[in-house]
Amino acid sequence: MTEDPTKRLPFSASFKSNIIFSCSVIPILSLIKMEYDDRYRQVQRPNYDCLLFDLDDTLYPLSSGLASAVLGNIQDYMTERLGIEQNKIPDLCNLLYKNYGTTMAGLRAIGYDFDYDEYHSFVHGRLPYENLKPDPVLRSLLLSLPIRKVIFTNADKVHAVKVLSRLGLEDCFEGILCFETLNPIHKSSVSDDEDDIEFLGSKRSSTASNGCHQIFDIIGHFSRPNEGSDGLPKTPVVCKPSESAIKRALEIANINPHRTLFFEDSVRNIQSGKHVDLHTVLVGKSQRVKGADYALESIHYLREAIPELWVNDKICEVNYSGVGVAVETSVTA
Repeated sequence: MTEDPTKRLPFSASFKSNIIFSCSVIPILSLIKMEYDDRYRQVQRPNYDCLLFDLDDTLYPLSSGLASAVLGNIQDYMTERLGIEQNKIPDLCNLLYKNYGTTMAGLRAIGYDFDYDEYHSFVHGRLPYENLKPDPVLRSLLLSLPIRKVIFTNADKVHAVKVLSRLGLEDCFEGILCFETLNPIHKSSVSDDEDDIEFLGSKRSSTASNGCHQIFDIIGHFSRPNEGSDGLPKTPVVCKPSESAIKRALEIANINPHRTLFFEDSVRNIQSGKHVDLHTVLVGKSQRVKGADYALESIHYLREAIPELWVNDKICEVNYSGVGVAVETSVTA
């Protein structure tokens, strides 16, 4: 009996196949199918189910000036709202950022209490958002990827939404993991809960008898010989690069780290992400560092650096012992 040349070969339901045979009679069809299955086993399931993106200085370049403006606003807040002496601020900012991930987390750790919304409004409310322009190139790249895409930022929701809107990317992501996601309530102190986030140290900032927080002298702490981070108070703020914070964010968004690509401009965050089994992409650098699986000088180079993300609707040509088979596969990357 002659084989119908238009008959479809029943392959895995994980992708759609449109098989066109170049001759009307195909011998040993089962062997051909076995060889096809072996050669294309690697495309039956993509490497990644989710792309997890940092926001600031990752989706737009550092040259936009927002990062320097944020630093200036933080320093103004420390002077105007917290009454910190101006000559101490540069060293204090450096130590807090280095040891706690963000200046805000460090300020809370050493004893300063303030309203989170007020802080974010002060620090982000005066940023030059007009420096951010719509990015049709990045928008096209993101929309061409049929993969789950999520934002993960230490910033507050208002800032994240505003940045995405300015870039023209507000509809490119499934959701946003932001400051409010990991810090839904204002915590005045670190709890004794075993699930509490412990970023650094084991002590708490002490409280005076009048109920006011005493300020831990972190500058004095590190000025003493042989003092390290072990003696620092903990922070109630949950944020990157804490591995516990990253794990919590992944749990909230139901993200499998083993099948997720994590894009970040921060080397510390990249290394923490690697420690929790994320695949990592360092953005803003052309050379990889420890913990980074990829390095992109710009997020615009995504397709060139990781072309395997674009395996959708690829036409593959294979010859089996002189028999031409054109296979059209639609693979969800």
